[in-house]
Amino acid sequence: MASDPHSVPGDFPLSMDELRVVARYAVAAAHDVLPAFERAVPDDPRPRAAIDAAWCFVHGARRTRRQRVASVAAHRAARAAPGDIARLAARAAGDAASAAYLHPLARASQVAHILRAAATAAHIAELQAGGDPAIADAFLERSRRRATPVLIDVLRRYPSPAGGSGRVAHLMATLDRLLRRAPVPASVVVLPQHDGTEAMA
Repeated sequence: MASDPHSVPGDFPLSMDELRVVARYAVAAAHDVLPAFERAVPDDPRPRAAIDAAWCFVHGARRTRRQRVASVAAHRAARAAPGDIARLAARAAGDAASAAYLHPLARASQVAHILRAAATAAHIAELQAGGDPAIADAFLERSRRRATPVLIDVLRRYPSPAGGSGRVAHLMATLDRLLRRAPVPASVVVLPQHDGTEAMA
């Protein structure tokens, strides 16, 4: 991918290439759990459309209204979804589309654009395993390994989020702590592909 020199104005530098790294990280997590929504609501295309919009940006397209509109639609699908797992999966898709609009503002709330989809995927896995927190921990470790040094560098520009009262907020804060400790060596980074497969760097 060619380097994009344009930066988003804000409290610190944030380039379009860096935004694409963030969006890739979010959409990989959302892509993993999309089947949980589509099994429950097979005739609702909104979450998949949000994931497609996110991938489009990741692969070099300009960010446009497509990401914003798809994100809103996926979150609406989440509100109508039957059951917690389908609701969470649709919300993760919406978060993936909105990751393109991470703002370079020194506010902890912005961290959700980076990490909430991954934390949501961990919670979905936990619920599917009958509430086993060890499963969520394993998914957080997978997300830690997926994080590239660039993503970790972007994350560290923001304040750490508070733990929050919900399970997803707690998992997101845990993932945030894991990622801030040390960058992941490039030799073990898992790179998600557009088709959902993975390749080792």
